[in-house]
Amino acid sequence: MHPPPATNGPVDDAYEYAPCGLLRTEPDGIIVRVNATFCRWLGFKATDLLGRRRIQDLLTMGGRVFHQTHWAPLLQMQRSVAEVKLEFRHRDGHKVAMLINAVRRSSDEAAFDDFACIIVHDRHKYEKELVYARRRTEEALEAKIEAEEALRLANRHKDEFLATLAHELRNPLAPIQAALNFLSRKEFAEPDVRLSFGVLERQVAQIGRLVDDLLDVARIAEGKIELRIQRIDLIPMLNTAIEGSRELLRSKSDEFVADLPDRPIYIDADPARVVQIAQNLLNNAAKYTPPGGRIGLTVSWDDTHAIIAVSDTGIGISAENLPALFSIFSQLPSGKSYAQGGLGIGLSLVRALSEAHGGAATATSLGASRGSEFTVRLPLAPVQETAVKDERMMLAAAPGSRRRVLVVDDSEDAVFSLCMLLESDGFETRSASTGNGAISMASKADVVLLDIGLPDMDGYDVARQIRADPRNSGVLLVAVTGWSQNRDREAAAGAGFDHHLTKPVDYARLLEILNTAG
Repeated sequence: MHPPPATNGPVDDAYEYAPCGLLRTEPDGIIVRVNATFCRWLGFKATDLLGRRRIQDLLTMGGRVFHQTHWAPLLQMQRSVAEVKLEFRHRDGHKVAMLINAVRRSSDEAAFDDFACIIVHDRHKYEKELVYARRRTEEALEAKIEAEEALRLANRHKDEFLATLAHELRNPLAPIQAALNFLSRKEFAEPDVRLSFGVLERQVAQIGRLVDDLLDVARIAEGKIELRIQRIDLIPMLNTAIEGSRELLRSKSDEFVADLPDRPIYIDADPARVVQIAQNLLNNAAKYTPPGGRIGLTVSWDDTHAIIAVSDTGIGISAENLPALFSIFSQLPSGKSYAQGGLGIGLSLVRALSEAHGGAATATSLGASRGSEFTVRLPLAPVQETAVKDERMMLAAAPGSRRRVLVVDDSEDAVFSLCMLLESDGFETRSASTGNGAISMASKADVVLLDIGLPDMDGYDVARQIRADPRNSGVLLVAVTGWSQNRDREAAAGAGFDHHLTKPVDYARLLEILNTAG
């Protein structure tokens, strides 16, 4: 049934002589109403169209295809079509371009489509505008690509800067750390000297942690967090973290309670990273808990995960700040007076390292000034064995057979402090400050501790030349450098190094290498 015809009067006149073409069709396209404007544009009379023609019959061949494949289905599904440009065929044969809007309407008795058409008088102008719009789109896309490339370049420069900064900081840290290790074996009678020595130890350790955190931020951004997975008992790792944070906990006069099970909990994880996770959580709790507060560490487990929880009675976290808590460089406004100069990246490292192990990190709080709890879940090892030996923990500390050590570094302080420390442990040391000096002296050493950045050649070339000399077939080569990215370790291995240590050197790890290598 067709819709009722319009009545005569002002409303009907407005329809007839509207500045746009108006028509109504049945769902199959049969025209049941059309205004004078549309008829004039195409050279038809209304009687030529009403009940005789379908709207698709007035289109060019391309328009009919579009109607069949796009227009009709869209009207069926979406009930409307907006801003479609199509060409109609004038009665005398020439083409008339129009912009069309259509909507499908339904009543209890019938369904029909209403069309509003606007003629495009200057086809060339329209096409020029279309070309211009396309050009602007292409330019915007090119600008977007350039901006993304600039961001990638800036990110790469940032990572390179962080790595360089860490390297430059590690160079002076190395001799300071070695000197402190040596002085730690001395007895100081004056209380002020003992107090000052303790301050130096703690602050050098803090600087080392900040340097490591800077590098970890770069690795996280690149998705290159390095994990050395092995089967470990979680409990000793947590005890190590507690010991590392004990001074900070004690300095805040907090009550610290650790509730650890008396049975092993085995996980497949990087032991150093697990210690880092737990220690960051403990340090964070200590920083943001006012003196006299309480900090707790508990460990539990379910069928699939070990669960580490650190709770505190500190400043708490408001609901709006919880979502951003684990973001890099994030610090709560209310906690800045407690931050003690931190970088605001500890919790982001906790989450990144937890997720890298296949786990998760979350935080909860009842609100500001009501404390908080941080929880880390790490997957359990498939089999909870009764005993798992950590070979690295069981390595003997007794002196091995490699007693002659050549220390190569262009920093006199670094050479002096490390040689002094090694000699106190019974090693015979010699030193060189250049690559050529190292090459000439390598055959008289069992171990060469070789810096990479030397004044006359880089350490990689030195290592290659040492390896090429048959007299040095038994020499152990250890890279000692401030560069610690994966690519630096790979470059060291490719040049012939047996080990790669970063400055400041972990002296216990160095002794482990010297005492266990045959």
